[in-house]
Amino acid sequence: MTGTHQTLALVLFSAFVAVTLGITTWVSRNRHGSAEEFYAGGRLFSPMENGFAIAGDYMSAASFLGISGLIALFGYDGLLYSVGFLVAWLVVLFLVAELVRNCGRFTLADVVAARMRERPVRIAAGTSSVTVSVLYLVAQMVGAGSLVALLLGGTSGAAQAWTVVGVGALMVIYVSMGGMRATTWIQIVKAVLLMGGTIALTVLVLAHFHGDFNQLLRTAAARSGHGSDFLVPGLKYGGSWTARFDFISLGLALVLGTAGLPHILSRFYTVPTARAARRSVVWSIGLIGSFYLMTIVLGFGAAALVGPDAVRGSNAAGNTAVPLLALDLGGGADSTGGTVLFAIVAAVAFATILAVVAGITLASSASVAHDLYASLRRPGGKQRSEVAVARVAAAGIGVLAIGLGLLARDLNVAFLVGLAFAVAASANLPVLLYSLFWRNFTTRGAVWSVYGGLLPALALVVLSPVVSGSPTSLFPGVDFQYFPLENPGLVSIPLGFLAGWLGTVTSPEPPDEAKHAETEVRALTGAGAV
Repeated sequence: MTGTHQTLALVLFSAFVAVTLGITTWVSRNRHGSAEEFYAGGRLFSPMENGFAIAGDYMSAASFLGISGLIALFGYDGLLYSVGFLVAWLVVLFLVAELVRNCGRFTLADVVAARMRERPVRIAAGTSSVTVSVLYLVAQMVGAGSLVALLLGGTSGAAQAWTVVGVGALMVIYVSMGGMRATTWIQIVKAVLLMGGTIALTVLVLAHFHGDFNQLLRTAAARSGHGSDFLVPGLKYGGSWTARFDFISLGLALVLGTAGLPHILSRFYTVPTARAARRSVVWSIGLIGSFYLMTIVLGFGAAALVGPDAVRGSNAAGNTAVPLLALDLGGGADSTGGTVLFAIVAAVAFATILAVVAGITLASSASVAHDLYASLRRPGGKQRSEVAVARVAAAGIGVLAIGLGLLARDLNVAFLVGLAFAVAASANLPVLLYSLFWRNFTTRGAVWSVYGGLLPALALVVLSPVVSGSPTSLFPGVDFQYFPLENPGLVSIPLGFLAGWLGTVTSPEPPDEAKHAETEVRALTGAGAV
């Protein structure tokens, strides 16, 4: 990479960071410090604003960098990530958005605790939410490290490490100073930048092939080294029953996991009504759907123009496929056009990472303060103390995410997000759906549902090829692999639902019919909603 190349990209990085820090500083001067302001931005955002913010929160480094990289390396099987991430929003739209907005205040635990004994439910749901958030944060850290390492020397371990630390520090500043209002505007700005950059790259790829998508696919297949197998299922998730079950597990996690992601659920509390929450989802589906269709073009474009070998040479997991594609489309590493386009794409990707980590950190710190701390503190504590705890929690979560990000920096970011989705679908989704739709659900069922999905999911990941037993594992030198699948969703998601059912039918306490009736009316009508 040339010095001009590096300088331009760093200038664009710095410009975005300066703008977002300016937004955060301005918002911090215009807030009154209440929990509603910090967690939900005063519930003043319009459906369109919230829809853009949801899209900005969801279209992460896994989407822009990871999915395109997987398509470039594995063709059709990488494309499955795009399909799963998009289809998941139908579950959110039809089963979750309005009901969650009506039943809760700030977090997932608010919905469940509305008809249960609060303390055990909040501790369980808060623990699960923080776990999912940290896993998701790790993926963003890895994406940031891969991107800046490419800019500063291709495989610079020091660049990756310092980038992870820098992103962690920035996300703590965004959340602790600006809360939800600043985070939302950062996400809106990022969504606009990301859509603009993705549209530009897609147009350039299609123009290179004169609008002939078939020619694009044929060229990608020819350069992949796999021929026609590149365009059919089975390159990554085929050939053995283990790989096929891994694909089913991944599909379940992607489709069901979105409805259990804490940072997505928290966005429904930033609008004034349930109707606005539903309209927000419609806006976000339009944006997200368009984006994922374009990632397909970018992935196959990287395979056709850059080549899988060059992508692997830059980053073994494929995380740098899109920046390399931009470099090629602009004319190459030594050209002005390539330098400018690469710098713009790198800055947009970095903006993507910063916006997403801010949203996830806010959601996880809210779970710590509003659920865990609020359940354990002495009665009569001031509301402001909860917000202070959330700011401290943001710093602690940032440190943890930095450490794990340094450990997992060689894994594909889309794959890491798939693990977070699996944990969310295993621990959060069962308890959420049971609370909303099962009249006889009890406190024991809620607690068992969370831990019955969370603990198996984490245990299976530890015992999987992700952690040990293969050259691409986190610890390739040891082998305690006993679970053959890389994604635990196929086993852990049914266990979460089963544990919730078993806890309910064995519960010594009867369900509270009055609280269920009240929750049902609130969920369906919005009567009494905050």
